[in-house]
Amino acid sequence: MTLSTSNTIDFDSARLKLISEKKLSSVAIQREKAVKHMTVLGLQQRLTQQLQTSLELERVLDLFFTAVQEFMGLNSLEFHHDAHAVKVSKGVPSMHRCNYRMTHAGDFLGEIQFTRDKRFSEVQLQSLETLLGNLLYPLRNALMYRAALHSALNDSLTGIGNRLGLDQALTREVKFSSRHHTPLSLLVLDIDHFKQINDKYGHAYGDAALKAVVNCARSCLRDVDELFRMGGEEFVVVLSNTDNHAARFVAERIRCSIAQMQFEIDGDPIPMTASLGVATLKAEENNEGLLERGDKLMYVAKRAGRNRIAC
Repeated sequence: MTLSTSNTIDFDSARLKLISEKKLSSVAIQREKAVKHMTVLGLQQRLTQQLQTSLELERVLDLFFTAVQEFMGLNSLEFHHDAHAVKVSKGVPSMHRCNYRMTHAGDFLGEIQFTRDKRFSEVQLQSLETLLGNLLYPLRNALMYRAALHSALNDSLTGIGNRLGLDQALTREVKFSSRHHTPLSLLVLDIDHFKQINDKYGHAYGDAALKAVVNCARSCLRDVDELFRMGGEEFVVVLSNTDNHAARFVAERIRCSIAQMQFEIDGDPIPMTASLGVATLKAEENNEGLLERGDKLMYVAKRAGRNRIAC
């Protein structure tokens, strides 16, 4: 039989709800507490020091799991927070489980699950809850740091990466491409006659058009491809491990998809097209040079009549 307990930990009111299939006798509990007490205190001190060394969520959870794993005989840890689009798994899940829903100051901090081969005793669960207290503030800080990074690196309107995110991604991908001798390409995309939409229908509809183009472009990309908004109606697609031939194929697919997109304003269909420049990294070229070439090629497509690609 699988043991599954579900608990809510509210560190402000210190209310802990514990459900367990089997309870130890009070004598056995006191004996186990006496044996474990100093060990738990030592582990708490260790966690206090280790969990303060990182703001990366996965690293914090890895440090916690590694420290507690041997002490509790844990097989796995799983953490998820849907609002932050976070799911972290450590180890291999086993039969017996306990779950905690963590909150602090009215804020939901996520749900965490532990598994092990043997059932959790009441004392073990109490020890685990004590140790979770050491995870509280590092976990909260890591979530706040993650949210701040997301805000700093993503465009607030479309939700895709912004110029800062693009700069970081290109720097990383150019280094990887040079080190491993793999191809790297990018597309620079600009919506044709976008100003006319803003002037005729207003910026609210212009924003809707930008989002529609982003969704359209995304549908043409792999999960590993990255899409960024440079500013205004200009976008960049970073295609790792992609040569010029394959990049041109992706660019043409995006161009056709946008041209065929059914975008309407107040029931009126609004034709939309885009011009794209395709650039592939050259030997000894840096990220600024690659981006500049892609941008120039996009303007070549514009001057050639729009709704086309240039490479």
